[in-house]
Amino acid sequence: MSSAQETDRAREKTGDHLVRIVSEDGNFRAMAADTTELVNEVCRRQQTDLTATVALGRLVTGGALMGCLLKGAQRLALVVEGNGPLGKLSVETDANGRVRGSVRQPQANLPPREDRFDVAGAIGRAGFLHVWKDLGLKEPYRSMVQLQSSEIGDDLAYYLTTSEQVPSSVALGVELAADGSVAAAGGFIVQALPPGDIHQIAGLEAQLRRMPPSTTQIRQGKRADDILAELFHGVPFAVQQEIPLQFYCPCNRRQIEEMLVGLGRQELQTLLQEQERAQVTCEYCREVYDFDARELQELLDRIE
Repeated sequence: MSSAQETDRAREKTGDHLVRIVSEDGNFRAMAADTTELVNEVCRRQQTDLTATVALGRLVTGGALMGCLLKGAQRLALVVEGNGPLGKLSVETDANGRVRGSVRQPQANLPPREDRFDVAGAIGRAGFLHVWKDLGLKEPYRSMVQLQSSEIGDDLAYYLTTSEQVPSSVALGVELAADGSVAAAGGFIVQALPPGDIHQIAGLEAQLRRMPPSTTQIRQGKRADDILAELFHGVPFAVQQEIPLQFYCPCNRRQIEEMLVGLGRQELQTLLQEQERAQVTCEYCREVYDFDARELQELLDRIE
């Protein structure tokens, strides 16, 4: 069996997953994920071109990683809005590893820069990262930071370090196959917890520089815990959590009905009189919901 076949077999056995660990001395926590199938599914539904696939894939991976810090029914959303051709990129996730993502303009139509996909150019150099968390409180938590590099990983690290006051290093990667599909996607987040140890931090930073990209390791058949074990070589740690990751969109026909009712009587009457039907496409899963004239009239009757 070839090494490529062995890697494919390893991926079939493992699937997308996320692992969270904490060092035994309590100075660090980290999470790593293999998001290959998840990113493939999200980008297939969004019909992204190559550059948009890499950009959205990084944000999907970052969202999945940050989602592992949620509990119970808590939810997280990340939105990147820049002045580039992609417009807005969004990711939503929950504590159970269920993730969905979207991009406003899925075709960046940008050539590579220095033999790399121009993610920063596709997103735009000026813009913001919005973070929204439903923590089960009266009001959701909201935060916003300016984009630092528009490479996604740097921007998430800046948010975590400045807004959440947890010094963080974020590495996100998407590697494409010759046919444009996602060959490997994944990454990790490492966070220094108080009081921290400057010598340990320096050692981890040196190890980060020595390690191959996470996508290379995933292509080699390594799991998320293997990546963390290499990163924390010589630093004892304990695995806190391992969860499978999957694409999941909770949209359904009843939700869409409520959205249409929320438009109000006048808007629904206009749809009924001018178009005699309504067609709504989910931003995330691209499922199409059709409503004919009879169904629109039933919604109008509900309002009245």
